[in-house]
Amino acid sequence: AVNPQWGIKKEKVKVEKSDVFFALDISASMNAEDVSPSRLEKSKKMIEQLISERKGDQLGLIFFAGGAYLQMPLTSDYAAAQLFVRSANTDMAGTQGTAIGEAIDLAMRSCKEKNQRALVILSDGEDHDENAVDMAEKAAESGWSVFTIGVGSEEGSFIPVYNEDREEYKMDEEGNPVKSVLNQNLLKEIAEKGKGSYYLLGNENKELISEINV
Repeated sequence: AVNPQWGIKKEKVKVEKSDVFFALDISASMNAEDVSPSRLEKSKKMIEQLISERKGDQLGLIFFAGGAYLQMPLTSDYAAAQLFVRSANTDMAGTQGTAIGEAIDLAMRSCKEKNQRALVILSDGEDHDENAVDMAEKAAESGWSVFTIGVGSEEGSFIPVYNEDREEYKMDEEGNPVKSVLNQNLLKEIAEKGKGSYYLLGNENKELISEINV
């Protein structure tokens, strides 16, 4: 061989930047305590951990209940994102419900760039949103990946409310306590149609952060 060469070939590899929206359910059912300390607080902690893993990406926040609200547009200010997440509470919801479809639509309308795009939804999926599956499919057709994280248990839990600092439970029209149950089937279908994955957020989640490949 003439002029043989050994060694490592250097090659520039472009790392694709991602635009990631986190959509957090702030409906009253997220106060249920079948996941400690509550579904909402557990979800907030998970988002904080996911934010810390997304260096280099642009992140946005959407809160939803009966409607969806753009809490923070896409930004690289991770400290601000953490603060917005920590401030989330169910009193911020204008109306009750689980408008997942509206949250997906809002994410798509709030992202104008053509980077890799992903939406991570954290919810108990309690109220069936007929529009959510169709919107997830539409998002996938537009180049999005929709991931869902179910929060709660299939056994369910009563929803605590506070009356003059005294803890009670949300009652139905007949005076019976309302039990909220995790709707995994809906969340799995949304993830499937959205070309993403479904994850269950429980009390033990040591490996979940590494498993969520957004």
